[in-house]
Amino acid sequence: MSNTFLSAGQGWCNRYLLMRHGHSQANQEGRIISTPERGLDAFGLSPDGHRQLDTLLPQWQWPTPTRIVHSDFLRTTETALRVADHFGLTVQAEPRLRERNFGIFEGGPDSRYPDVWARDAEDAEHGDNGVESVSSVARRMSGVVAELERTRQGETILLVSHGDPLQILLTALDGRGLSRHREQIALAPASVTPLSRNVSPP
Repeated sequence: MSNTFLSAGQGWCNRYLLMRHGHSQANQEGRIISTPERGLDAFGLSPDGHRQLDTLLPQWQWPTPTRIVHSDFLRTTETALRVADHFGLTVQAEPRLRERNFGIFEGGPDSRYPDVWARDAEDAEHGDNGVESVSSVARRMSGVVAELERTRQGETILLVSHGDPLQILLTALDGRGLSRHREQIALAPASVTPLSRNVSPP
């Protein structure tokens, strides 16, 4: 993936904030919900997730977003709408920011995540058990940033997505091997991570 990114000297047109959705009903139940069939209309924010946003938004410590782009899953949509309501903004759904598809593990216990991540560490291209490959996630996530870089300028854009996709995006933009995405510090629910200007834009 590293050869798809520009050199750092070319700089960024926009500022980006990466946000993982708040604690969700899937988190609460310890279930993997990764397909549109389940994730678009169900498994939204849990009561804990709403409380996280109740605390986070009045204490917002990052630049104020001018645009919010979000995964169209219910948990990310609800998160984006809470932020948008706080800042008086509208939201833009973007399917490329969706959760990674975990194949046959869909609907099952989240204790299966480590099995997938161990295989990721061996091969970023694997699609074992119908799981979406790390490289596929990296392409679609970085494609969103690349399009925003082409079409927007001088904005502060909040991207609301999911844990695995955001960690994979950060790994890709950092120019490190995608199989190392779990070396990224895990992003907590409702956390906000500014995208460093030290990494190269796609």
